[in-house]
Amino acid sequence: MELVEREPQLEHLRAALERSRTQGCLVAVSGEAGAGKSTLVRAATTGQEWTRVARGLCDPLETPRPLGPVRDLLADLGVRVGADPGAPVPLAERLLEAVGGEPTTLVVEDAQWVDEASVEVLRFVARRVETVPLVVLVTYRDGEIGPDHVLRPLLGDVARLDAGSTIALKGLSIGAIRTVLEGTGIDAASVLALTGGNPFFVTEIARHPAEALPASVRDAVLASTSAVGAADLEVLQVIASAPDGLDDRLLPALAIDVPQLRRLEATGLLTRSRRGVGYRHELARRAVEDSIPAGVAPRLHARILEALESVGADPAVLAHHAHAAGDHERTREYADRAAAEATLAGSHREAVAFLELALAVPGSDQAHRAALLERLSFQQYMVSRLPEAVESISEATRLWAEARDDDGLAAAHSRRALIEYYSARRSAAERHIALALDHRDAPAYGAARSLEMLLAFRRNDAEATAQGRTVTRSLARERSDDELLVRSEILGTAGDVLMGDDLAARDRLLTLVHDAAARLFDETASTGWSQLAAIDVEQRRFRDAESLLEQSLPFTVDRDIPICEQWQTGVRSRLQFERGRWEAGLEDARTVLDGGAPIASLWPHLVAGLVALRRGEADRGADDHLQHAWQLAEQMGEPLARLAVMAACAERAWLLDLPDPRLAGARALLHEVGGLPGVQWSTGRLAVWLSRLGDAAPEVLPRNGEARHDASAPEVAEPCALELAGRFDEAAQHWRALGAPYEAALARVGSPDEQVAVAALGDLEAMGAWAAADRARGVLRERGLSRVPARRRATTVANPSGLTSRQLDVARLVALGLTNAELAQKLYISPRTADHHVSAVLTKLGLGTRREVVRRASELGLV
Repeated sequence: MELVEREPQLEHLRAALERSRTQGCLVAVSGEAGAGKSTLVRAATTGQEWTRVARGLCDPLETPRPLGPVRDLLADLGVRVGADPGAPVPLAERLLEAVGGEPTTLVVEDAQWVDEASVEVLRFVARRVETVPLVVLVTYRDGEIGPDHVLRPLLGDVARLDAGSTIALKGLSIGAIRTVLEGTGIDAASVLALTGGNPFFVTEIARHPAEALPASVRDAVLASTSAVGAADLEVLQVIASAPDGLDDRLLPALAIDVPQLRRLEATGLLTRSRRGVGYRHELARRAVEDSIPAGVAPRLHARILEALESVGADPAVLAHHAHAAGDHERTREYADRAAAEATLAGSHREAVAFLELALAVPGSDQAHRAALLERLSFQQYMVSRLPEAVESISEATRLWAEARDDDGLAAAHSRRALIEYYSARRSAAERHIALALDHRDAPAYGAARSLEMLLAFRRNDAEATAQGRTVTRSLARERSDDELLVRSEILGTAGDVLMGDDLAARDRLLTLVHDAAARLFDETASTGWSQLAAIDVEQRRFRDAESLLEQSLPFTVDRDIPICEQWQTGVRSRLQFERGRWEAGLEDARTVLDGGAPIASLWPHLVAGLVALRRGEADRGADDHLQHAWQLAEQMGEPLARLAVMAACAERAWLLDLPDPRLAGARALLHEVGGLPGVQWSTGRLAVWLSRLGDAAPEVLPRNGEARHDASAPEVAEPCALELAGRFDEAAQHWRALGAPYEAALARVGSPDEQVAVAALGDLEAMGAWAAADRARGVLRERGLSRVPARRRATTVANPSGLTSRQLDVARLVALGLTNAELAQKLYISPRTADHHVSAVLTKLGLGTRREVVRRASELGLV
């Protein structure tokens, strides 16, 4: 197709290629089918001397080949990739290693058909593109990219990156159409009305000037085949039936010879590449495919399938052609194999699609269908499609019950229990665990026991957790189940950290989790990381939690485990909130609340509600968030959840100076769960808020073991005990050392030193906690302080509560004394971008120089 009316876009791409030696970049080229995306990219990359070029193609298969375009890119760069390409992040590292110091252009075409794993590779590369001599060009059809499309995260990266840009190709103007049609005698206005200015359609019409104006563009494409004989036309139809093209190795098996290909090249429809023979444009392929007579397509796909089987093709491609051929048995076989390979590759979304395909074809026996449904439910759980997972496992349960298959029933109940738990329905989960445990000899018995152990751990039941560890460890060894053994040790060791006050166990737990990850026990490893991150935040080891999440969240993305990514993002939301980084905490909270698993949304609801209340924005849905959190805590029935929500209700009552009927059960809750191991921080927080409401401070035991009056009193964390004992200044020092500025400020409000108490108002206002400052101001007046300052219009005190997540990353590195160049290298951005970020951070912190950030780093919780 001739390049018309694309000069500015072509110049944009050529300039990017020319400066790639010193400035890498990512360019997305969008437009409808036929807009000329591929033609533009080819024009920019062909004949230029600045970079070498590698190309990766995405194919319109029913389910994409996991890492298909990435394999193409690596092959073009001379990197050998086996049948199992591995996980996305190591593959991305191999891709960057292959680029090395040589200016390179990576072209990924038709990304509307890209797979999830390839997107993660491209995102990994995009975050580092400014630091290597690399241009990444991605073409896609913008009309085929919905809000939930797998390409969206990469497009978001393009929008945020300084080195990212998008070229949107529109239809040709009537002037450009006249240029293309010059000499044909065809009316440009009519062609514009027919084609909308689509360059490919316009070009095809112009190629057939002797024909009457085609009734459809399909006729224009098929006009290229009018002089083709019947045998050659069938070859065109065979090639059209292979969306990913025909590998050269298939040609002999399909009886396609070189003379035929030479004759067909004259149509202008085909092109040859490293991948074999395919259509020059997808629209042409579709036009020919649509022309295949009814009933003929399955036969063509069957021919291709047999040829593919002879060369040992990818199961994903085999499944596509088997399904199109109407071969149900082979569709199930290959879709099943493709699902297994997708799971190993960390492409759980693709695994779901392949299993759905295997189930869509008729003819499988009852037991096989039930087994497929059970596998599908687990993959749906992994990608956080919990309602569908319930439907799948419910159907599997029905089929196994009809077949009187006890092993199958045990597996179904165990899987259903897991899904119900992550849907925040603990009672239902416990019911299904009990049903699974009725089948002692079933293979799924160990899984049910480990889930029972998880629920005991989450209830802070130390005895049941220890018993579960003993039972599951024995079962794992008896049945040679390595993953069950690792899971047992992870949960048991997590119990030691949370309830046994054993910090040495934390290191052992990290070792176990890393081992699980290395062995591709995806869900087990992520569960371990998720639980430890939550424990670290609960026990106010904020720096440890931050370091942990920096490792664990990329793993959930790399291995495509949205269910655990949502949980850990919710934990990070709480972490940022507790550290006074409210804007960053709200970012994470919104991410989870936009569609996360119910169990992951407890703290995001609390963060969203409490930040609004503290800022004096109670009308922004704060009560709705707290009520959602209350309902979730009731459904979950876990002590830490119930205590946290009750404390949030108490804080709301204090901030608004209004009674809350939910607090009627606060004392009973403290009595019920306050003595459990591992709840000292949450118990202390609730007790402190009740005391601020004027409730008599409950009798507690400080964590440091100081004497108490009531032997049955719950144990609470030391800073809480100090505050309850009226030792406000000491409590504030503890909170500040932990990195909890809001708690430190509120503790200082109670200080007997009037200057300290008044200064705390400024700290609250600096965080944007205007409502909290106003309420504290009233408390000080009630104490009889004579000079309580009025609310300030704006704060000049530095505080990171308004920094975004990215700005916090920059602020921490500035606090460590890094230069812009060092900061850029660390964050994989350009020095110019780093300078912009530093300026924004200084402005938000109200500080004038980087040196002030370094000097006040500890105070700001940045180091």
